[in-house]
Amino acid sequence: MKWDEINDVPDLVMEFLEYHSTVRGHSDRTVLAYYLDLKILLRFLKKRRRLVDPQTPFDEIDITDVDLDFLKAIRIEELYRYQSYSPESGQALSAASRCRRTSTVKSFFNYLVTKRHLLDKNITQELDMPKRQASLPRYLEEAECERLLAACDDKYGLRDYAILMLFLSCGLRVSELVSLNLTDVYEDHVRVLGKGNKERVVYFGEGCREAIDDYLMVRNVEKVPEKDKNALFISQKNCRFGVRGVQQMVEKKLLEAGLDPSRYSPHKLRHTAATLMLKNGVDTRALQEVLGHSNLNTTQIYTHLDNAALHEAALANPIGRRTRKTDEETCEQ
Repeated sequence: MKWDEINDVPDLVMEFLEYHSTVRGHSDRTVLAYYLDLKILLRFLKKRRRLVDPQTPFDEIDITDVDLDFLKAIRIEELYRYQSYSPESGQALSAASRCRRTSTVKSFFNYLVTKRHLLDKNITQELDMPKRQASLPRYLEEAECERLLAACDDKYGLRDYAILMLFLSCGLRVSELVSLNLTDVYEDHVRVLGKGNKERVVYFGEGCREAIDDYLMVRNVEKVPEKDKNALFISQKNCRFGVRGVQQMVEKKLLEAGLDPSRYSPHKLRHTAATLMLKNGVDTRALQEVLGHSNLNTTQIYTHLDNAALHEAALANPIGRRTRKTDEETCEQ
């Protein structure tokens, strides 16, 4: 996002966005999400309060005149309606989108109260987060990982194999992978720029090192523009491999491996790496560092994925296999 190109939000919103970008160090993607959410909120409120012509298209509602008095007049019932409001009639918002909107509003009001001291009361403290249905992340079994890696046998096989190895070995986010440069790769680890522009080091094994080395042997930057020459992964279009390109590659390899691309994605490969690490004895705290989670609660969802291993452990206990019938038969003998 380029700040000098934004001119359609009030000054208070602009200051809030700049605060999160410069002081909090949040990524452009996070700040852009705040920007879009707050723009929809203010347009929704002006439309709901009949402050604009009913015939004005939603995307053309001017909100640059919104001031502090307008914000002070916001009622909590309006915010509840905003949680699920969609400018496109009949389009339902997902629970994740409603939660993100609520989080944005809470953050904005918290800024107005605690950082700018412009409001005496933060009404969003009483605003409940929408309930999200708990679901465990999908992941590939080890044999399915082998099938996926074996599908990398075409012209770009060495590059795709190295990408999949980084996903499955290091649990990188797709945005983290495509931003990797040659200078981020070391003998046994990569330096990753994660959410909130936070750097972390993620180690890998010799198999991943070999995959990267094999790819670097054939990596060709002859036609690559100067700005992308340091990019670790180069696309067929001779530029830095982008997020969508990686997603399409993963979908293709999943199909070739006989796996359902509608059930899996690059992010599911991250889940796979986390689950395999946990199953093989990695501590939850260590896993948190590897994945770059700021909150341990986010990491702990993976502890629920190992039910099969826990079940096997219970069955392996000979006492657990004994029944009263077994005891009676032993006594009769």
